[in-house]
Amino acid sequence: MATIGRVRRYFVTTFGCQMNAHDSERIKGMLESLGIGEAVAPEDADLLVFNTCTVREKPDTKLAAYLGDAAARKRRDPDLVVAVGGCYAEAQRERIFARYPFVDVAFGPGSIPHLGEWIEAGGRAVPRSRFGSHETFAATLPMHRERRFSAWVQVSMGCNSKCAYCIVPAVRGREQSRRPGDIVAELTALAGDGVREITLLGQNVNSWGRDLAPEIRTEFGELLRACDAVEGIDRIRFTSPHPKDFREPVIAAIAECPAVCEHVHLPLQSGSTRILKTMRRTYTRERYLALVERLRDAIPDLALGTDVIVGFPGETEDDFRATLEVVEAVGYDSAFTFVYSPRAGTEAATMPDQVADAVKRERMERLVDLVQREATRRNAERVGRVEEVLVEGRSRTDATLLRGRTRRSTTVNFAGSAAPGELVRVAIEGATSTTLRGRESSLVAA
Repeated sequence: MATIGRVRRYFVTTFGCQMNAHDSERIKGMLESLGIGEAVAPEDADLLVFNTCTVREKPDTKLAAYLGDAAARKRRDPDLVVAVGGCYAEAQRERIFARYPFVDVAFGPGSIPHLGEWIEAGGRAVPRSRFGSHETFAATLPMHRERRFSAWVQVSMGCNSKCAYCIVPAVRGREQSRRPGDIVAELTALAGDGVREITLLGQNVNSWGRDLAPEIRTEFGELLRACDAVEGIDRIRFTSPHPKDFREPVIAAIAECPAVCEHVHLPLQSGSTRILKTMRRTYTRERYLALVERLRDAIPDLALGTDVIVGFPGETEDDFRATLEVVEAVGYDSAFTFVYSPRAGTEAATMPDQVADAVKRERMERLVDLVQREATRRNAERVGRVEEVLVEGRSRTDATLLRGRTRRSTTVNFAGSAAPGELVRVAIEGATSTTLRGRESSLVAA
């Protein structure tokens, strides 16, 4: 085992989804439990950790640039430790060391504890060129939360769906559900530590529980109700659900549980039934729209977000117009829009009729224009209302204002004097496609 100088400070760079953000908090907590402090900037660290994403091509390209900088620094300082974790590491496995020979350790999302095992007590040594492969919940590790009043809570890992474009099942494995008692115990501990808002995380949260032992098997609607019963938790969110598994008990729990927020992120991916079938999404355009109608009927003030892929193989102009029609019909409050990029090892990567890049870009522009118009319209409807806002800190665009988020997950910049973590009422005075603007009206009773 090749040894290094004492590891004193770490810096974690995170790419990708909310699950990765949660994993990074666990990585930080684990490193700090070993007595290693967090550096303010990567230049101040002697351990660089890159927690990666590989769902799309863009994060891979961005990671390559970061690793190029790390390689240059390591040439100057051979004792620098470079660790690559997350989905890209899982997809590449040992190949990562051939491509980036300066990387010391790599670990997939199911083997985060290995990083701690490889750094000896006090951070004195790291074995070179090792890849961890065992799977365990990162939720069992210590956690370094970025905000004291909000937290991620992992309810499952992996996915049993077989979407043609998605590499997640290959890099995160089959779905494994955490025991409900463990989840509720974590929420109870978080509430005792001052957390007011939690987000339940899983690749497909609303299929949670189906793989549990018969004596504890339950379903996601019941888990929402159990979490709602935890005293001190004011807001509960969850991501991401799959439309095929969104059942009535979950809709009822959202409608009836006071802490569960009126916000659902419901991935569409395409508005064309033909393309949805090719994607192996296992629902139709009509079934998706019927689900939206049931959600809005049960939760009248519901905010809906979505994911849309542009330029999937075989997508015609008619298919794309069908997507625009659904986006307009639903009227999403927010949307993540992606140009399709082939991922090695997925079915879609080898499909015929790949869409030209120029066509993808032109369609993306039209989609983004529509999404922004619909979001602007939806946000404008909030002007004149008073919204409950959880204060997060100072506005990123104007330091004289505060920033927070409504129950419907809309960012609000507002004039006020409340502290981060407080719930306040804000009178909404203006809106854009992505934010609201207002003035603090009063504190919400604790």
